[in-house]
Amino acid sequence: MSKFKFGLLGKDISYSFSRKYFSEKFQKLGLTDLKYVNFDIPEIEEFPFIYYQQEENFGGINVTIPYKEAVMRYLDEIDEDAKKIGAVNTIKFTNDFKLVGYNTDFYGFKNSIKPLLKSHHKKALILGTGGASKAVAYAFLKLNIEVKFVSRTLNDNNFLYSALNEEILNEYTI
Repeated sequence: MSKFKFGLLGKDISYSFSRKYFSEKFQKLGLTDLKYVNFDIPEIEEFPFIYYQQEENFGGINVTIPYKEAVMRYLDEIDEDAKKIGAVNTIKFTNDFKLVGYNTDFYGFKNSIKPLLKSHHKKALILGTGGASKAVAYAFLKLNIEVKFVSRTLNDNNFLYSALNEEILNEYTI
């Protein structure tokens, strides 16, 4: 049986627990033909070299900061939700050598928060504006909840962190 490789794509990702978590999980399940590695690259332009110069077959890659948006240009297909979000955090390598991007942040967040929502939850504040925050905003949109971002820089759909006050927090109950 051929070996399959999975991994995490990002920059300065030595802090990540993913490699240890998945390596231990594969070992506990007796999946000795699977391995999980970090692909810590300084620039997204190095991404194609990751999978073209490997001995093992790729199964998939998780994507983290700062490449959730930039990696999209290297993919053959992008799931409709991920397209609308504008960020990918999971790449599947198909049997016909295609790279398909998904956003599992959206799916996981939506399904985690939905059971906790009450009738008074109509508006949400999202702290930050990165790739994961886009997935959270999309999940809220799907749940018919109005969102406003909180950021260090001002634009049309956000508050500055320094502007947060009791009135805003009372209005945005999530």
